[in-house]
Amino acid sequence: MKISKKLVRDQLDETLDKLKVLKYFNPPAFGWIKAIRTGLGMSGRQLANRIGVTKQSISRIEQDEVAGAITLKTLRKVAEGLDCVLVYGFVPRTSLGNTVKERSEEVARDRLHRVNQTMTLERQEIKSESIEKIIEEDIKKMVEQMPRNLWD
Repeated sequence: MKISKKLVRDQLDETLDKLKVLKYFNPPAFGWIKAIRTGLGMSGRQLANRIGVTKQSISRIEQDEVAGAITLKTLRKVAEGLDCVLVYGFVPRTSLGNTVKERSEEVARDRLHRVNQTMTLERQEIKSESIEKIIEEDIKKMVEQMPRNLWD
Protein backbone atom coordinates (compact mmCIF):
# COMPACT_ATOMS: atom_id res chain seq x y z
CA MET A 1 0.00 0.00 0.00
CA LYS A 2 1.42 3.36 -1.03
CA ILE A 3 1.17 6.08 1.62
CA SER A 4 -0.14 9.41 0.38
CA LYS A 5 2.45 12.18 0.38
CA LYS A 6 -0.30 14.57 1.39
CA LEU A 7 -1.21 12.40 4.40
CA VAL A 8 2.42 12.30 5.54
CA ARG A 9 2.68 16.09 5.10
CA ASP A 10 -0.59 16.64 7.01
CA GLN A 11 0.63 14.51 9.91
CA LEU A 12 3.95 16.38 10.02
CA ASP A 13 2.04 19.68 9.92
CA GLU A 14 0.05 18.54 12.95
CA THR A 15 3.27 17.85 14.86
CA LEU A 16 4.91 21.10 13.75
CA ASP A 17 1.81 23.10 14.69
CA LYS A 18 2.76 22.58 18.34
CA LEU A 19 6.04 24.41 17.70
CA LYS A 20 4.63 27.46 15.88
CA VAL A 21 4.88 29.64 19.01
CA LEU A 22 8.66 29.29 18.72
CA LYS A 23 8.68 31.37 15.50
CA TYR A 24 8.40 34.48 17.62
CA PHE A 25 10.82 33.41 20.32
CA ASN A 26 14.21 35.12 20.24
CA PRO A 27 17.26 33.79 22.05
CA PRO A 28 18.94 35.98 24.67
CA ALA A 29 21.30 38.54 23.09
CA PHE A 30 24.28 36.93 24.85
CA GLY A 31 23.18 33.36 23.95
CA TRP A 32 21.46 30.46 25.62
CA ILE A 33 24.62 28.94 27.05
CA LYS A 34 25.57 32.03 29.02
CA ALA A 35 21.95 32.69 30.01
CA ILE A 36 21.42 29.18 31.40
CA ARG A 37 24.88 29.04 32.97
CA THR A 38 24.32 32.40 34.69
CA GLY A 39 20.79 31.40 35.71
CA LEU A 40 22.22 28.31 37.39
CA GLY A 41 24.86 30.39 39.15
CA MET A 42 27.57 28.41 37.39
CA SER A 43 30.89 30.01 36.47
CA GLY A 44 32.64 29.47 33.16
CA ARG A 45 35.30 27.46 34.98
CA GLN A 46 32.68 25.22 36.58
CA LEU A 47 31.00 24.51 33.25
CA ALA A 48 34.40 23.88 31.68
CA ASN A 49 35.19 21.30 34.38
CA ARG A 50 31.82 19.59 33.84
CA ILE A 51 32.38 19.10 30.10
CA GLY A 52 36.14 18.61 30.13
CA VAL A 53 37.37 21.78 28.44
CA THR A 54 39.25 24.91 29.52
CA LYS A 55 37.64 28.07 30.88
CA GLN A 56 38.86 29.88 27.74
CA SER A 57 37.04 27.28 25.63
CA ILE A 58 33.77 28.19 27.37
CA SER A 59 34.27 31.86 26.45
CA ARG A 60 34.93 30.87 22.85
CA ILE A 61 31.92 28.51 22.81
CA GLU A 62 29.65 31.27 24.14
CA GLN A 63 30.97 33.70 21.52
CA ASP A 64 30.55 31.09 18.77
CA GLU A 65 26.95 30.52 19.80
CA VAL A 66 26.12 34.23 19.54
CA ALA A 67 27.92 34.42 16.16
CA GLY A 68 26.04 31.36 14.87
CA ALA A 69 29.29 29.46 14.39
CA ILE A 70 28.79 26.70 16.96
CA THR A 71 28.31 23.06 16.01
CA LEU A 72 25.46 20.83 17.11
CA LYS A 73 28.03 18.47 18.63
CA THR A 74 29.32 21.26 20.88
CA LEU A 75 25.79 22.39 21.76
CA ARG A 76 24.90 18.82 22.81
CA LYS A 77 28.00 18.58 24.98
CA VAL A 78 27.32 21.93 26.68
CA ALA A 79 23.62 21.10 27.13
CA GLU A 80 24.63 17.95 29.01
CA GLY A 81 26.97 19.99 31.20
CA LEU A 82 24.11 22.37 31.99
CA ASP A 83 21.71 19.46 32.66
CA CYS A 84 19.62 20.57 29.69
CA VAL A 85 18.17 18.90 26.62
CA LEU A 86 19.21 20.35 23.28
CA VAL A 87 16.18 20.94 21.09
CA TYR A 88 16.90 21.31 17.39
CA GLY A 89 14.37 21.75 14.63
CA PHE A 90 12.82 23.82 11.91
CA VAL A 91 9.60 25.74 12.45
CA PRO A 92 7.89 26.53 9.15
CA ARG A 93 6.62 30.09 8.67
CA THR A 94 3.31 28.59 7.56
CA SER A 95 2.11 25.01 7.29
CA LEU A 96 3.89 22.64 4.94
CA GLY A 97 0.54 22.16 3.20
CA ASN A 98 0.22 25.90 2.56
CA THR A 99 3.82 26.11 1.34
CA VAL A 100 3.25 23.27 -1.12
CA LYS A 101 -0.06 24.78 -2.28
CA GLU A 102 1.49 28.22 -2.82
CA ARG A 103 4.38 26.71 -4.80
CA SER A 104 1.94 24.58 -6.80
CA GLU A 105 -0.03 27.70 -7.68
CA GLU A 106 3.14 29.48 -8.87
CA VAL A 107 4.06 26.50 -11.03
CA ALA A 108 0.51 26.11 -12.37
CA ARG A 109 0.19 29.79 -13.29
CA ASP A 110 3.60 29.86 -14.94
CA ARG A 111 2.91 26.67 -16.86
CA LEU A 112 -0.50 27.89 -18.06
CA HIS A 113 0.93 31.29 -18.99
CA ARG A 114 3.57 29.66 -21.22
CA VAL A 115 1.03 27.34 -22.84
CA ASN A 116 -1.44 30.17 -23.34
CA GLN A 117 1.22 32.35 -25.01
CA THR A 118 1.93 29.61 -27.53
CA MET A 119 -1.77 29.02 -28.12
CA THR A 120 -2.40 32.75 -28.55
CA LEU A 121 0.23 32.85 -31.30
CA GLU A 122 -1.71 30.04 -32.95
CA ARG A 123 -5.00 31.91 -32.36
CA GLN A 124 -6.20 29.26 -29.91
CA GLU A 125 -6.05 31.27 -26.67
CA ILE A 126 -7.60 29.69 -23.58
CA LYS A 127 -10.81 31.44 -22.58
CA SER A 128 -10.44 33.53 -19.43
CA GLU A 129 -13.33 31.76 -17.67
CA SER A 130 -11.47 28.45 -18.06
CA ILE A 131 -8.10 29.69 -16.79
CA GLU A 132 -8.89 29.63 -13.04
CA LYS A 133 -10.54 26.23 -13.32
CA ILE A 134 -7.51 24.78 -15.11
CA ILE A 135 -5.16 26.32 -12.53
CA GLU A 136 -7.19 24.95 -9.59
CA GLU A 137 -7.21 21.45 -11.10
CA ASP A 138 -3.45 21.63 -11.71
CA ILE A 139 -2.83 22.81 -8.12
CA LYS A 140 -4.96 20.00 -6.69
CA LYS A 141 -3.09 17.43 -8.77
CA MET A 142 0.35 18.76 -7.75
CA VAL A 143 -0.55 18.97 -4.04
CA GLU A 144 -1.65 15.34 -4.06
CA GLN A 145 1.06 13.88 -6.31
CA MET A 146 4.02 16.09 -5.35
CA PRO A 147 5.88 15.97 -8.68
CA ARG A 148 9.68 15.75 -8.39
CA ASN A 149 10.14 19.02 -10.27
CA LEU A 150 7.84 21.08 -8.00
CA TRP A 151 10.80 22.94 -6.47
CA ASP A 152 12.92 23.30 -9.65
